[in-house]
Amino acid sequence: MTGDRLSEFCIDPRFGRVAFGDDPAGYHATRPGYPDWVFETLRVQCHLAPGTATIEIGAGTGKATRRLLDFGADPLLAIEPDARLAAFIRTSIQDTALSVKVSTFEDATLERASFDLGVCATAFHWLDEDMALTKVADLLRPGGWWAMVWNVFGDDSRRDAFHDATTVLLNGPSRRPAGLRDIPFSLDTEARVAAMERTGAFDDIAYQASAWTLVLDAEQTLALYASFSNITIRPDREAILAELGRIARDVFHGRVTRNMITCLYTARRR
Repeated sequence: MTGDRLSEFCIDPRFGRVAFGDDPAGYHATRPGYPDWVFETLRVQCHLAPGTATIEIGAGTGKATRRLLDFGADPLLAIEPDARLAAFIRTSIQDTALSVKVSTFEDATLERASFDLGVCATAFHWLDEDMALTKVADLLRPGGWWAMVWNVFGDDSRRDAFHDATTVLLNGPSRRPAGLRDIPFSLDTEARVAAMERTGAFDDIAYQASAWTLVLDAEQTLALYASFSNITIRPDREAILAELGRIARDVFHGRVTRNMITCLYTARRR
């Protein structure tokens, strides 16, 4: 995940898959969860209910995993390439419906047509899109559902004072998947829908989004930005974080408001 708007540099996806495991508890505490409407949509539209065989790709620390279990995902297989994050999920979620597999999605050996629902939460941009969607389609039963959700930091339709105040400071590496226009990967609806259509395996493709705000104090701001891959990768990480903390405290008086967008793509396996 990147912390904000894309820059001219790229982050190797291999780094992105191990960028968040140094402090799983801290990452889990600082990253916002997903709005309730996301899981209501999965319940109503994608038929998430008790007994729904579900696979989650790139489960991270389990932000979405917990909610999927609450809504009845059973069994739920969480695929996570970082062993440290996988261990955090195993120890922090005690549910017999959950199993965790340490593997990249590309390398995971899984049974064809064995899932009713596939979910990926703020992680699909680290995968080869066409290959991953083809594999997802192969894993879903006919009539099963696929869902991709992101929490996006930044909304070009609304002024974001903290973003404006830190743009020059934060100019540096970020993940720009091949073919991405000057739009965050998750918000490039034309490209994401086209990728699902290219597989020839999905219908009922839909997109929903909601705008909201995240209000943070200076410590929360610092902890959140410390979890962003485009800051983690920088050799001047500590200096950048120190300056971010100073701006949050001195310029914004300990109250930072970030504009957020949550977007959800859903599609049915033909």
